[in-house]
Amino acid sequence: MPTTIIEPFRIHSVEPIRMTTAEERRAALVAAGWNLFALRGEDVLIDLLTDSGTGAMSSEQWAGIQRGDESYAGSPSWFRFEAAVRTLFPYRHVIPTHQGRAAERILLGALAGPGSVVPNNTHFDTTRANTEATGAEAVDLVIPEGLEPALDHPFKGDMDVERLDALLTARRPDVPCVIVTVTNNSGGGQPVSLANLREVRAVCDRHGVPLFLDACRFAENAWFIREREPGQQDRDVADIVRDMAACAHGMTMSAKKDGLANIGGWLAVDDDELAERCRTQLILTEGFPTYGGLAGRDLDAIAQGLREVVDHDYLRYRVRSTAYVAEGIARAGVPVLKPAGGHAVYLDARALLPHVPPLEYPGQALATALYEAGGIRSCEIGTVMFGRRPDGSEHPAPLELVRLAIPRRTYTQSHMDYVVEVVAEVAADAERLRGLRITSEPPALRHFTARFEPLGGPARD
Repeated sequence: MPTTIIEPFRIHSVEPIRMTTAEERRAALVAAGWNLFALRGEDVLIDLLTDSGTGAMSSEQWAGIQRGDESYAGSPSWFRFEAAVRTLFPYRHVIPTHQGRAAERILLGALAGPGSVVPNNTHFDTTRANTEATGAEAVDLVIPEGLEPALDHPFKGDMDVERLDALLTARRPDVPCVIVTVTNNSGGGQPVSLANLREVRAVCDRHGVPLFLDACRFAENAWFIREREPGQQDRDVADIVRDMAACAHGMTMSAKKDGLANIGGWLAVDDDELAERCRTQLILTEGFPTYGGLAGRDLDAIAQGLREVVDHDYLRYRVRSTAYVAEGIARAGVPVLKPAGGHAVYLDARALLPHVPPLEYPGQALATALYEAGGIRSCEIGTVMFGRRPDGSEHPAPLELVRLAIPRRTYTQSHMDYVVEVVAEVAADAERLRGLRITSEPPALRHFTARFEPLGGPARD
C-alpha cells in the first residue's frame, strides 16, 4: 500500500508568482530597511512570513461567502458561526472579533492592569504586547525542555506546573488569569498535552484563578495529542478539542489560523459578568455583538472552516508536510527546532550563526539572507521580537529562531523542496553572514515596522 501522504484536495484556482533575481531582491531589501514585513507581496517567491490569514479557502468556504447575510444585527451568518464555535468550544458566551489580537485586547483590558501578572506557557507577540499595554507583567512558564531547540520531546509547549503553583502561591492577588497557548508559537509551534492542561486547571482551581486558552492552532494541537499522548490514540480530533476546551474557563482565537479563514476571531467565556464587560468593549471598538467587526460572509467562511479543520485527512497531511520540510532541512545539516511544529519549521539561528551576537540579531540576519538568496520571506522570532523590555532595556531572547510558517493548502511539495534547497545553500555559507543594527523602531511590537542596516564585513557582497 502506498505510504506517500498526498494533499487531500485538488487545486481549483492558481495565482501566478513573479520570479525575481537576487539583484532585484537585494534592492527590495534596501528599500524595506531590511525588514521583511515591509516588502511588497509581489516581490516574494515563497511567502512563509506567517500562516495567519494567508491560506487558501475551500470551495465550500467560498460558497459560504455567497451565503453570507449582511444584516447588522442577528444575521443568519452569525447563528451559523456561533453554532460552529460552540460545537467545538461549548462556552456560554461567544463574542466575535475582527481577529485574535482584538480578542486579546478586550479580555486583558477587562482583567489585567498595573501591578498584575499574567502567566503563559509562552506569550506570543501581540499577547505579550496587549498584556503589557495594560501595565501588567507577562511571565513565561514553559517547561525547561521547551527552551532546548535540539531536544526531541513530545510536548515542549507544556506549562511548568510547579513554577505556576509557586507563582500563584506567592502572588495570587496579582494574577487575574492564566493563559495557555496551543500550540506554543513562540516556542516552535510545540503542542501542549491534555494531561498538562488538566494539571494547570487543577492548580488554577486550587488558587481560584480562571484559565484561558489562546487557541489559535487548537486542531493541530489536538492532532499531536492524538498522535503522541498515551490513551488518546484512535480518538476523534473534535472530541479531543472539546476535552481541551473543558480544561479552561474561556478562550481567545484567531480564525486566521485553525479557522482556515483570511480574517476573523472570537473571544469565548463562561462568566456572565465578564462577558457583559467584554461585549461593552466590543461595541465601543469592534462592532455589534453579532458581527464584531466582521462581514456576514466572513462569519460563514469561518463556520465552514471549523468543520474542515478537524478532518483527520487534512490534519495528517498538514502535520506530515511540515515535518517533511523540517526533515529535509535537518538532513542538510541545518539546525532546526525539534520536533517539527504543526504550522511551521523553526531554524535555530543561534546555533547556525554563533559568530553573530544576540544584540546584532542573528535571526534577522538569517531571515534576510533567505530572502536575498531565494525570495523566501520568513519571520524572526528572537531578540528583535522579544528582546526589548517594557522599561526600554534590551536583552537576548531565550531563543533565536527563524520561523518558516507554512500557509494552509497553499504551496505544493515542489515549493517546499525549493525552500529546503535555499535554506541549505544559505547555511553552507553561514560564516559570511553578519548582523544588523536597528536604525529606527516604534515603542511597541517593533518587529513589524523597525528599520535595519547591515553591519560591516563581507556579508552579502
